[in-house]
Amino acid sequence: MIRVLIADDHVIVRGGLKQLFALVGDIVVAGEATNGAEVLEALRHGQFDLVLLDLTMPGISGVSLIGHIRALNAQLPILVLSMHNELQVAKRVLQAGAAGFVTKGSKQDTLMDAVRKVAAGGRFVDPVIAEQMMFEKPVSGEIAPHQRLSERELHIMKLFAKGRGINEIAEELCISNKTVSTHKARLMQKMNFQSNAELIRYAADQGLIE
Repeated sequence: MIRVLIADDHVIVRGGLKQLFALVGDIVVAGEATNGAEVLEALRHGQFDLVLLDLTMPGISGVSLIGHIRALNAQLPILVLSMHNELQVAKRVLQAGAAGFVTKGSKQDTLMDAVRKVAAGGRFVDPVIAEQMMFEKPVSGEIAPHQRLSERELHIMKLFAKGRGINEIAEELCISNKTVSTHKARLMQKMNFQSNAELIRYAADQGLIE
């Protein structure tokens, strides 16, 4: 039996996953968490065979949370289930220590295969991402400027590029307006943006707006 800790701040997503796993006989939801602190607390007191992790939860999340999980239990497999289907996001979490990456748009069978393979000690990459990896063009030592942003900064940049305001982003991510403003200031400085128009234009050029 594979004991899974579901880490996602959306009730509908957790409910859907529980219903899905209830249909099979070898996967059981042994715990739930809605933010990074709850993930770490659950791992301190529960027994799990796999963490099914969303990247953008309130508080500590993304690559940073993966690092905290690795520090707490280096052997516990982490399978990221993300709404992002960009190659660079997948690369970042895999390099941070996740054993697998699946998008929320994947087929149910793909998710089941990923859970079983990662829980067994293997690695799994969503076929959509694997195809991108296979046909990725070789690049020089230069990386795109946005790849230097933190997971949270990149997510917030995408939200601003979609036309979201500070209040909307704060509500969606369950963080304060001040925190959103701080992240925006940092990413604007890192990216050398002088205006929102530059941010939107860059995001569009890089294909970061879904």
